[in-house]
Amino acid sequence: MAEVLVKIALLLELKGENPFKVRAYRQGAEVVLSMEEDVVELAKNDELKGIKGIGEALREKLGEMAKTGGLEFYEKLKQEFPETVFDLFEIQGLGPKKIKAMYDTLGVDSLETLKVACEEGQVAGLPGFGEKTQVKILEGMAANEKFADRFLYARIGNLVEGILETLRLHPEISQVAVAGSYRRAKETVGDLDFLVATKEGALVCEDFTTLPQVDAVIACGDTKASVRLKNGIYCDLRAVKNAEFPFALQYFSGSKEHNVALRSLALKAGWSLNEYGLNPVDEKTERPEVHEEKDIYRALGLQFIEPELRENRGEIEAAAENKLPRLVELMNLRGTFHNHTTESDGRDTLEGMVEEAMELGLQYLGISDHSKSSAYAGGLNEERLLKQVETIHALEKTLGGFRIFAGNEVDILMDGSLDFEDEILEQLDFVVASVHNFGKLDEAAMTERICRAMENEHVTMLGHVTGRLLLKRDAYAVDHAKIIDCAAATRTVIELNCSPMRMDMDWRWWKRARDKGVLCSINPDAHSRAQLHNIRQGVAQARKGWLRREDVLNTRSAKEIEAFLMMPKGER
Repeated sequence: MAEVLVKIALLLELKGENPFKVRAYRQGAEVVLSMEEDVVELAKNDELKGIKGIGEALREKLGEMAKTGGLEFYEKLKQEFPETVFDLFEIQGLGPKKIKAMYDTLGVDSLETLKVACEEGQVAGLPGFGEKTQVKILEGMAANEKFADRFLYARIGNLVEGILETLRLHPEISQVAVAGSYRRAKETVGDLDFLVATKEGALVCEDFTTLPQVDAVIACGDTKASVRLKNGIYCDLRAVKNAEFPFALQYFSGSKEHNVALRSLALKAGWSLNEYGLNPVDEKTERPEVHEEKDIYRALGLQFIEPELRENRGEIEAAAENKLPRLVELMNLRGTFHNHTTESDGRDTLEGMVEEAMELGLQYLGISDHSKSSAYAGGLNEERLLKQVETIHALEKTLGGFRIFAGNEVDILMDGSLDFEDEILEQLDFVVASVHNFGKLDEAAMTERICRAMENEHVTMLGHVTGRLLLKRDAYAVDHAKIIDCAAATRTVIELNCSPMRMDMDWRWWKRARDKGVLCSINPDAHSRAQLHNIRQGVAQARKGWLRREDVLNTRSAKEIEAFLMMPKGER
């Protein structure tokens, strides 16, 4: 449903339709994805009335999709454009206006025709394009090829949960789990691995190949089925016996490096560990009793190692000494920062964002629209910013204790200075300092630029450290170690930006930051109500980075946050 709504929005943009109409479809898709209820059943029974973001026209279309499996409006709209035109939207920097111009003028309707048009110099000759745009398009196409066959962890959660839920309902399946890199919360995933315990492996494998998400069947046997799903991701199902399930779950969860180290430890104890069992190497060694995955680690003298940590980066040694951290959990979060509204490039109003945060059970929300240098994003100048602060304070008085912290995502300029003067910044509750331009600086210059910004007493936290867009754009060059050291010295918080395409700062650096005493703030960089839910995936990345509750700023209560923000930066 959501995919159809998004594609309708793209096609309407190509047609030059009313932007409010386009926005309604895109917002509707986000609402559908964020709903915890069974939206298909609600739509089928005409029970979507009253859900914000889904008006009458959308209710009718969702109802038609739920009841018939299709949508006549979408099918007619699709006939106006070739299916391959959707691939063009995947190229970084290409929006509907540019795609429409190339489509109308050059007949560009696929990645192949786009590449030819660029290589022949036709794109550079279009009004509003030029050589630089043409080069950027070619670079974007090269990046897409580089990241082909990878999928964003944070974008496939609903797909995974849907398949798990279906498998749980199967009468011949007693246990179900997802394994592989998805279970370990890797920021991008190459494929999916599902595991089931059953006595009827052949039947379950065959049924798996008939799931509605399946596009093509690669193989199907008595204990394994391999398919390609409709979104392009390859997926394996492995069927094992109940007694084998703990071992298979541990083995197929990986990582390979973690498993090699674990098997070596098992051999030293006189056992052979594989996906089928933990078996004695000789008759003198007793077979340990294993009923669940935790028993495997216990038998090897280890604390249970959470899946997110299984990358052979010190977790086995820590588990042997009973020194693994108690990782942060979603229920620990009390609020979040770095959120946008319609005042800059957000798609929901201040009131809408606050309402969603309250529905999520949060105690506070930080608002940080863009600053003036981000004109492309409707950045606020000094006058608009201070007016927004007044509006935030006025709204807060009506909320019965819910706190709204007034901030701004202030651009870090090329020399490391900030987009607003100190007398403006000191009127804010918090400041997120971020790089949004001049990303081609060398590592030393970029690192110095960021460190200078963190030295400002008004900068609360550093936003998206490397500016990366997963599967789209590489990170700009930075010295992570120096940035972490500077954050520790200046008492600057570093955000874990959990926008699905960012997950920045990367999980590989958080343990160092934690050990240096640098606080993390799990921020969704939300540009809509639905995107506030990104904090769920952010927690998974924080766990992967060895972070505990006490390492995360926004696990603190609203009163604790108030006190923290009022303290001089150097004393925090």
